[in-house]
Amino acid sequence: MAQGNLKYQFANLSIAEKLIAINVIFFIVDGLLKALLGFSIMAWFELPKDVSMFIRQPWSIVSYSFFHGSLGHIFWNMMLLYFSGRIFLNLFGNKRFLNVYLLGVIAGGLIFLLSYNVFPTLIYANTSLIGASAGVTAILIFICAYIPNQEVRLFIINVKLWYIGAFVVLTDLIQIPTSGNIGGHLAHLGGAALGYFYARQLLNGNDIGSGFEKIVDGIANLFKKREKKSPLKTVYKNKNAKKSPLNTDYNKESKQRKIDSILDKISKSGYESLSKEEKDFLFKAGKEN
Repeated sequence: MAQGNLKYQFANLSIAEKLIAINVIFFIVDGLLKALLGFSIMAWFELPKDVSMFIRQPWSIVSYSFFHGSLGHIFWNMMLLYFSGRIFLNLFGNKRFLNVYLLGVIAGGLIFLLSYNVFPTLIYANTSLIGASAGVTAILIFICAYIPNQEVRLFIINVKLWYIGAFVVLTDLIQIPTSGNIGGHLAHLGGAALGYFYARQLLNGNDIGSGFEKIVDGIANLFKKREKKSPLKTVYKNKNAKKSPLNTDYNKESKQRKIDSILDKISKSGYESLSKEEKDFLFKAGKEN
């Protein structure tokens, strides 16, 4: 009963909250293994800087993002993912969120690999990459670029999103020469670049993540259980009820035009300029995607 209740609660979480839950579970499990058994599974999932090692564990280009080095590391990443995720999911559905997040993770990982195999001062460094920062930064910078003039409450003042995005990017740039975590900051910048480029392309009507979404859907379908068909099942069809493809296409186009109009209004005047009806419509449309 308890297991069923947990499954129900997990199923009702937003995609951002599910990612947070998965990250926390991995952090706890790895921590318990280190404390009780004296070993860590992190080495199997972290992203190595050496290309030959990466070829032997290619899954690490994504799996590295589910592991964190300290409580502070995971806390701030998950806090930022939660708040930026809420804004993102008010505008778009789960699939686009995953597109931006996972592509940010991959972009951050590739920048890390490239940097540690090209720049002379980094080639001989003994390091690897862990943490969700690249994916989290991609989500944050995406919304900062998509609705830059939207204001959010930060402590006691209202701040435009683009100010926050600029601060995050500048902080990483400044810390590269002085920080011992050069790879982490480079990965952040890779995620930030992906988030910015994705948002600007989407504003121009080009979804750069559509191909990646098909790949993710294909992988997900491999793990789905095939529904068992009952031989006693009878299906009744109403021959008189015919679905008009013209009406279906018209409804889809009409709905998309309304969504585009609302998103255009957000980009010009901010999310708060929407009426309650427009906010409700956008929220329901996002759930259906």
